[in-house]
Amino acid sequence: MDARDTELKKELNATLQARRELGDEYESALVDSFLEKVDQRIDGAVERRLRRQLAEQQMVAARGARSPKATDSFGERFGFGIVSLVLAVPLSAIGAAIAHLPGLLVSWIGIVGVNVVQAARTNPGLFRGRRHRSAKDEDRWED
Repeated sequence: MDARDTELKKELNATLQARRELGDEYESALVDSFLEKVDQRIDGAVERRLRRQLAEQQMVAARGARSPKATDSFGERFGFGIVSLVLAVPLSAIGAAIAHLPGLLVSWIGIVGVNVVQAARTNPGLFRGRRHRSAKDEDRWED
């Protein structure tokens, strides 16, 4: 039995005690008052459930088709960009020192490749063809 049930039981006991003290002529009013309190309690519980369900539905709609593993938060993207730039400096220096221009190009191709893979992972539809609406046919989509 939780606190709400205990409170409701106290209300019922108080209503019964008031009926004993006031007599039969107030029985109807006391019962109506108690039932109104029960209705308010039920309405509050239903409202809380509906708000919770609505919030859950909004969360599902906000997530859309994204998988829960997809992480595209600003902090992760920003951190990955900073780490990429910090590592680009020594990698460029090592590549240029060992193999001159071809070494520099290989190191930057690797850096760009890692960033492209990260971008594709966090934004699954990023590199797919963009769809434009044809002016001739409103129902037809083109790649």
